[in-house]
Amino acid sequence: MKFAIVAVFFCSLCALSSFAQKETVQSPDQRMNVSLFSTQDNGVGGWYIKASCNNDGKMVEVIPRIDIGLVRSDQEFSKELKFLKAGKPRLIHEQYTALHGKRAVCTNVANEIIVSFENPSKAKLNVVIRAYNDGIAFRYEFPETQGTFVVKEELTAYTIPKETSRWMEKWNTANEGFYTSMSDSNIQKQQWCYPALFKLKDNSCWFLFHEADVTGTYCGTKLSNTNDASIYKLTFPDPGDGRGLGTSQPAIKLPWQSPWRVIIAGSLPDIVASTLVDDVSDPSVIAHTDWIKPGIASWNYWSSNHGTRDYKIVCAFADLAAEMNWPYTLLDWEWDAMSNGGNLEDALQYIHSKGVKPLMWYNSGGPHTYVNSTPRDRLLTHERRVEEFTKLKKLGVAGIKVDFFESEKQDMIQYYLDILKDAADFEIMVYFHGCLVPRGWTRTYPNLMTHEAVRGAEWYNNGPDFTMAAPAHNTMLPFTRNVVGPMDYTPVTFTNSQYPHVTSYGHELALSVVFESGIQHLADRPEGYLQLPDAAKAFIREVPAAWDDTRLVAGYPGKDVMLARRKNNEWFIGGINAEMQEKKEKISFNFLPEGIKYKLTLISDGKHDKALTTKYLVVDRSSTVDVEVLRRGGFVAIVKPIP
Repeated sequence: MKFAIVAVFFCSLCALSSFAQKETVQSPDQRMNVSLFSTQDNGVGGWYIKASCNNDGKMVEVIPRIDIGLVRSDQEFSKELKFLKAGKPRLIHEQYTALHGKRAVCTNVANEIIVSFENPSKAKLNVVIRAYNDGIAFRYEFPETQGTFVVKEELTAYTIPKETSRWMEKWNTANEGFYTSMSDSNIQKQQWCYPALFKLKDNSCWFLFHEADVTGTYCGTKLSNTNDASIYKLTFPDPGDGRGLGTSQPAIKLPWQSPWRVIIAGSLPDIVASTLVDDVSDPSVIAHTDWIKPGIASWNYWSSNHGTRDYKIVCAFADLAAEMNWPYTLLDWEWDAMSNGGNLEDALQYIHSKGVKPLMWYNSGGPHTYVNSTPRDRLLTHERRVEEFTKLKKLGVAGIKVDFFESEKQDMIQYYLDILKDAADFEIMVYFHGCLVPRGWTRTYPNLMTHEAVRGAEWYNNGPDFTMAAPAHNTMLPFTRNVVGPMDYTPVTFTNSQYPHVTSYGHELALSVVFESGIQHLADRPEGYLQLPDAAKAFIREVPAAWDDTRLVAGYPGKDVMLARRKNNEWFIGGINAEMQEKKEKISFNFLPEGIKYKLTLISDGKHDKALTTKYLVVDRSSTVDVEVLRRGGFVAIVKPIP
C-alpha cells in the first residue's frame, strides 16, 4: 500500500533565532492530514493539532485548532511543554471480525506518530496521533513507570468556526435527548453529549466528535462550550451524577494511556459507514464466541409497562417470537413479582418450550440510582454477579438488560466493564440501558450487544413531545448516535402506546434496517405484527440484526435517510422521510456487483399512513427505481440474487 508520512521541522541553527516546531502525519490514502503546532516560536509552550482533508485535490482545513494538555494533581502538562522528539512513523494495519454491527470484516489502518514532550520539571508526556482514511485519533500517554495521581483536568478543546453547521444533544446522563441544529448566531452555550456532528460551510467535509477505548483507568467525558461558544472543551462528569457517589476526577497509575479522542471525517457516506470507534479500541478478550448470537427479540414493556408481572402477557410475547421466528423474548422489570397463572420458573419453561431464548432485566443499582424497580442490588459486586449468573446459566437465560447507571465517573466505567467480564465467563450476552453512548467496547467484549443511550420509541410512553418530533429525530440518528455503535431504539411499532405516532407504517417498517442493534427489540404488541400484510410480515421475520456491509444511499440529517445493508449476498434497504410533504425517492443500485441480476421486493407506503403496497421487480447495478413516500413515510426492500 502506498502511503506518505511527512515530518517537517523548523528549527534554529543558532541560538539567535528559532521557529515553531511542527509534525505532520497523513492517512494511508493521503486524504486526511494532521499537523502539530506550538503556540511559541521556540518550541516550548502550548501545543495544538490541526486537521485537514483532501477534497478533490484541494486541502481543506477541517478543524483549525485542537488544544492539547492535561493537569495532574502534582503538576501541569500544557503551557510550558518542551518538544523532545517525534518517534519513527509506523503503519497500523490489522483486520478483525465483528460478530455484530454495521460490518462483519473491519480494518484498522492508519499512520501513527508518537510525539514526546516534557514539562519544566522534566516529567514526560507523549501524544499518540493517528491519521485514518476516515478521520483522526489521538491519545495521551504518561510513559514513566511509577506514580499514582489524580487528573484534575483535561485541556483537550476543539475550536470550531461559528459558520460551521452542527447537530448536538444537550448533556443528560442517560443520553436520551433530541439533537439541536445550530450555526452562526444561534450557537448555544451548553454541555453536550457525544457524538456531535459538524459540516463545513462549503459542504466540503463533515466530521463527528467522539471518544473510544474508555476503560477503568479514566472516566467518560463530555463536550462543553459554556465559556466560549466556538470552543468545545472535554469536561469530566458532574460531581452530582450517580447521586453524588464516586469522584469526578479520575485516579491514574503510571504508566498510563488516556482514551482515544476520535474525529470521524469525510463525506456523509464516510461518516455513516465508519467503524473508527471500534477500530481504535482493544481487540476481543473473549476466546470462544460461538454463543454470541445477534437477533430480534419481542418486548412487552412498550405496550404494557408492567407486562412482565403478568405470566399470560409474558407467554403471549413468547408466542409472538416463536411465530415470527425471532430468537429472543425479553422479561423486563418486575419479573420477580410475576403472577396471574405462573411465576418466573413457569415462564422460562414456557419460553423454552416454544424454541425461544429468554433475556432478563436488572436494575444496576445500588445506591447510585433513585429508581427502586426490582430486581436490584444483584449485580453490585463480583460475588453477587457470580451467584446470579450461575442461576441464570442453569435457567437457560441467554442475556441480561442492565438499566439506570446515571453516571460516567471512573468507578461506573469500571462497573460496566466488570459486568461484561463476569457475564462473558458465564456465556451471557449483555445490553445496557439508561447508560453511556458506546465507547468501542463491543470490539473488546462482543457479548455487549447494544446500548440504549438514545431517545427511542419508549418515549411514546413518557410524554406528548415525542409524537411530532420523532420523524426528524429518526433521520438524525443514522448520522449521529448510531454511527458510533449499536443502538437499542426499540423500533418498528405500528399500534400506539400512551401517545400516538405520526409516522407511517412504511416509516416504522424501515426502522428495522435504518437502525442497527445487535439485539433488535421490536417493541409492538403481538397484534401489531400479526395484522400486517404477508409481505411486510415476511420482511420482519427475515431482517437480520447483524450486517456484513452498510452503505448510505442518500439522506441529510433531520430530513431523510436511505441505507442499504448487506447480509451474505442479499441487500436490505430502508428509507424514511421526516418532512411534511410527500416525496419521490430514487433508489440507485450502484452498490451491487456487476453482471448479476437481482429480484427486488419493495414494500412502501400505500394510499394512507397505515397502508402498505408491495412491488416485485428485477434490477441490476445500472438500475434505478422511484419510490413514492408519504409525509413522514418510508419503505423497505430486499434485493436477492437470481440464480
